[in-house]
Amino acid sequence: MTDLLYTEKDLVTSLKDYIRAEESKLEQVKQWASKVESLSATATQDPEGFLGHPVNAFKLMKRLNTEWGDLESLLLRDTTDGFISNLTLQRQHFPTDEDQTGAAKALLRLQDTYRLDANTISIGDLPGVIHKSPMTVEDCYELGKIAYSESDYYHTELWMAQALKQLDQGEESPIDKVTVLDYLSYSIYQQGELERALDLTKRLLSLDSEHQRAKGNEKYFEFQLEKLKNKTETQTEGEREKRDTSEKKPKKKAFKEPIPERKMYEMLCRGEGIKMTPRRQSRLFCRYYDNNRNPTYLLAPVKQEDEWDRPYIVRYHEILSDSEIEKIKQLAKPRLRRATVHDPQTGKLTTAKYRVSKSAWLTAYEDPMIEKINQRIEDITGLEMDTAEELQVANYGVGGQYEPHFDFGRKDEPDAFKELGTGNRVATWLFYMSDVAAGGATVFPDVGAAVWPKKGTAVFWYNLFASGEGDYSTRHAACPVLVGNKWVSNKWIHERGQEWRRPCHLNETE
Repeated sequence: MTDLLYTEKDLVTSLKDYIRAEESKLEQVKQWASKVESLSATATQDPEGFLGHPVNAFKLMKRLNTEWGDLESLLLRDTTDGFISNLTLQRQHFPTDEDQTGAAKALLRLQDTYRLDANTISIGDLPGVIHKSPMTVEDCYELGKIAYSESDYYHTELWMAQALKQLDQGEESPIDKVTVLDYLSYSIYQQGELERALDLTKRLLSLDSEHQRAKGNEKYFEFQLEKLKNKTETQTEGEREKRDTSEKKPKKKAFKEPIPERKMYEMLCRGEGIKMTPRRQSRLFCRYYDNNRNPTYLLAPVKQEDEWDRPYIVRYHEILSDSEIEKIKQLAKPRLRRATVHDPQTGKLTTAKYRVSKSAWLTAYEDPMIEKINQRIEDITGLEMDTAEELQVANYGVGGQYEPHFDFGRKDEPDAFKELGTGNRVATWLFYMSDVAAGGATVFPDVGAAVWPKKGTAVFWYNLFASGEGDYSTRHAACPVLVGNKWVSNKWIHERGQEWRRPCHLNETE
């Protein structure tokens, strides 16, 4: 019987351990609930503004995809059936791993385009932000891991280094320095920096001397450095002998390579590299415009501003009212889907990695206001709207972009708009339906032009010359939204129906 007494004592001890574990669990749940409640209260006051901050969007994805799952696992140990049932039911609407990865990639894209260092993003110090949101060690580590899984060692280094920096500054985290250093040293090695990789590996071993992978890496890095040193010494001797025996040759004048399109695109997004000389600028004007005394605008002409000369891009001010903008957004929101592009091979619409936004199409018969807007575009441009595509509404959220592209179909894409039967896209009309705190410009890399969003305005340009030939200088892009939310709507106007409104010209480039 004495053994039973000790058995009971052991059970009581186990019971107390269980109680302590449950109390600890409850305390964790309380802290989590308080944190999320406080965050939700702030976020729901200005949802679009809050989610306009790329870090907030990333952390929301991470929280819903990862942290709520961790909480679920914690609570599943108990009989909290009501909450678990509700959570399980709601999880079908939660972001997936793919969504979390997409949000992370958006942050990395913004980092590259706008040349932001990891620390600036981590402390939330972005231009135009309202809701600052610092990143934790776990956030930085997660970004680094996602980059690592894509074999993107450059960004792995940046974010693991930031995670290590915050750990060194004393931030408490379940992620330890050994784990971070393991990723960091390997990503630096993959970029060819053996000495730095070795230094970080030695630091790792000073924290965990039994780390098997680090011990192997240390030997391997030392061997590779010694091998590289011997090779360098041999090459240096050979070059010295070559210099002694050869005559000096005159240097050729270096050819100045044109700036690659991607680099020019990113420069323009940052407001750099705009190619507008003072002389050309002096030829751009603002005016009141009635489109050759169109009755609609005879007494109240619209405000027209020249944005660029070649290609000719004009902006119309106060062309869309706030109430019209809200109505368009209200009609579009329920049907917003991942934006598509025309596949030049099939002529059909398909999604593409270079276009990151959501879009919806609004037809004139759905609401009288859409018909009214279509008529407004026709009155201002003088072009037929019956053959134009429907009004496309697009929303660019965090990191949303549309990389350099043409709106018109090129000669190697004869079937681009065959299904529509209305010819090529002769012109583009683009409404800006929101201001953007930072980023989101429309840029033309070939000519060095940048047009910035301004709520209620619209820009217009011709994609084709009057001869019907494509104007390749109209290749343009939508820069990633850094902070804020970008809403636009556009009409692609087609050739059919313009025969008398914009007659053909025999000169190919006129």
